[in-house]
Amino acid sequence: MAADDPSGTTTSLPTGTTAPRATDRPGDGSPFALGLLLRRAHWRAQTVMTEALRPLGIELRHFSVLIVLVNSGPTVQRDLAAATGTDKAGVMRVVDDLERKGLAVRKAVPGDRRVKAVEITPQGVELFDAAHGAAKPSAERLVAELGAGETEQLMDLLTRFAHPGGDEGSG
Repeated sequence: MAADDPSGTTTSLPTGTTAPRATDRPGDGSPFALGLLLRRAHWRAQTVMTEALRPLGIELRHFSVLIVLVNSGPTVQRDLAAATGTDKAGVMRVVDDLERKGLAVRKAVPGDRRVKAVEITPQGVELFDAAHGAAKPSAERLVAELGAGETEQLMDLLTRFAHPGGDEGSG
């Protein structure tokens, strides 16, 4: 059996063997298993956190921008897009939403009248803080199946995985 690899060459598998089938089930030995499990875990966490934010009138895409603004202060939209993994048009729509809700404002950047920095408002800080309180019960349900110490272990492993070499400042 032959399989194409990303370089465009064909590799041969030993006779009578097949490539592992990729799944996201426990015990999957395929090279895609970790990525698929992380995708499933992300989907589950995203669903739970989305429900926690809904009563506050925001979505995760709004909250991700608020996180950057709280951590970094006023930030130009180009940098917000990079920090949140969103395209420029997407981050512009999120900032428009945040402005309509009174959670953020655009302000001129001294020396460059074409560029606007986005800044969180006091109302945005209040909502940001309220979101943490609202999400706490949901976050506890999310890890309810884990045993003593496993939540901390999971957080440690994911932190090291997401920030190789101790690169906590990016993301």
